[in-house]
Amino acid sequence: MTHDVINQVPPLIGHDVSGDRALLDGMAREGADWATGELHQLGLLAGSAKAQEWGRLANDHPPVLRTHDRYGHRIDEVEFHPAWHELMAVAVECGLHASPWTSARPGAHVARAAKFFTWSQVEAGHGCPISMTYAAVAALRHSPALRSEWEPLLASRTYDFGLRPAHDKRGVLAGMAMTEKQGGSDVRANTTRAEPLADGSFALTGHKWFNSAPMCDVFLVLAQAPGGLSCFLLPRVLPDGSRNAMRLVRLKEKLGNRSNASAEVEYDGAVAYLVGEEGRGVRTIIEMVNMTRLDCVIGSAAGMRHGLVQALHHARHRKAFGKKLIEQPLMRNVLADLALESEAATTLMLRLAGATDRAVRGDAAEGLFRRTALAASKYWVCKRAPVHAAESLECLGGNGYVEESQMPRLFRESPLNGIWEGSGNVAALDLMRALAREPEALEAFFAEVALAGDPRVSEASERVLKTVASAGEADARRVAEEMAVVLQASLLVRHAPPAVSDAFCASRLSGDWGRSFGTLPGGLDLDAVIERAL
Repeated sequence: MTHDVINQVPPLIGHDVSGDRALLDGMAREGADWATGELHQLGLLAGSAKAQEWGRLANDHPPVLRTHDRYGHRIDEVEFHPAWHELMAVAVECGLHASPWTSARPGAHVARAAKFFTWSQVEAGHGCPISMTYAAVAALRHSPALRSEWEPLLASRTYDFGLRPAHDKRGVLAGMAMTEKQGGSDVRANTTRAEPLADGSFALTGHKWFNSAPMCDVFLVLAQAPGGLSCFLLPRVLPDGSRNAMRLVRLKEKLGNRSNASAEVEYDGAVAYLVGEEGRGVRTIIEMVNMTRLDCVIGSAAGMRHGLVQALHHARHRKAFGKKLIEQPLMRNVLADLALESEAATTLMLRLAGATDRAVRGDAAEGLFRRTALAASKYWVCKRAPVHAAESLECLGGNGYVEESQMPRLFRESPLNGIWEGSGNVAALDLMRALAREPEALEAFFAEVALAGDPRVSEASERVLKTVASAGEADARRVAEEMAVVLQASLLVRHAPPAVSDAFCASRLSGDWGRSFGTLPGGLDLDAVIERAL
């Protein structure tokens, strides 16, 4: 017989994606255990064959740009496969977008982070418009009138796709367009012009190199007004039903994130409304950037968990040389190391979500902590995601290099969050600016680290402080890495089982940070580490 199928791994379906002890423990610790029931419902859907198929189809059938209709009228529509809309509908109905902003319940942003983490493991691309909608509300709070008009629609739990006037829709989504081809992250080099109109609005003219999610209803845009670089709200459809003068030039062909549309756009006198003060566009839109940077950390942590779960599932079922892979000593070392990285990222992102929740409710101390912790975490967690994805893929051997395994899609997606909302250098330099300008934020960071009360963490913390004290601009990456790792160690010492924190401290605080996965030192309880991750 040549067609017997033996020693192949069964499909990973029918499980609860939210059944992650680090996730559930952190969610309760950060004040969002009231949402555990909702999270498990979403986790069961995420683990279903139906949802997995939506993720596959949305990536196999990427969006298509339709610039004109059959008669030659300009329409600038982006066409999606039905699976995309299924993914989006679930995300909106479960409040993964802007709904926490309208909730008075403490922990709402943490509950949202846990759900975003869980549902992102089905398909990451559709998280882009969800994340930007979440973040846009923070920026709109600089303009009470715009907030009053748009926040109820942005926070609506109804997914209502299609270009129509906002007042005719049950819910809307937000995107953003900041960068231009001549400047990239240097947004002060933008040349898009904003000319005041008699009714108080502005006419925008220029080109944007990267418009995230151009199918959305409204966008936050940076443009040069008479008073300097300013932030604007630009709707796709005007109140009278006419299309705003925002032309989609082309969709980007990207390495990953294929299910989601990203575009180059041109404005030809497009109507927009000032958000915040004229000339203070960066300060205004940075509120949005901070929220999307949080989602970069959440998304990268979600990718790590997804890769780990796939690797563990494969290793539990696949045999080699007479034993299950998970029974092989070296494979156990690799799996345990991957589990450590995943738990550290998950625990850190939940702490950041908790800090965000408390900061937006007026806790100044949590805001100071978040200022440095978020910048360092955005750099480090997103930087670790690609190597984690590569190692997880390798655990599946040749099967992991095949599209049907989902691992190539995970690998292609893994560098995105390191680039989006500021590449590694931008994030590290932002941290350095915070350290120089806001010494109280540095104090808040190390006060948090000191809560571990552990000599290993204390010793590492002293080393990091010395690095910070002598660091110049060229050292920014090392500062970000060391700060993020010592914070992860502190959190795990306080909140994870000893087997996890001991292994993390032994391998990450030794001064040999960043080495290959699977090189954990001897004498650690790897069985307990793996068991917790299962």
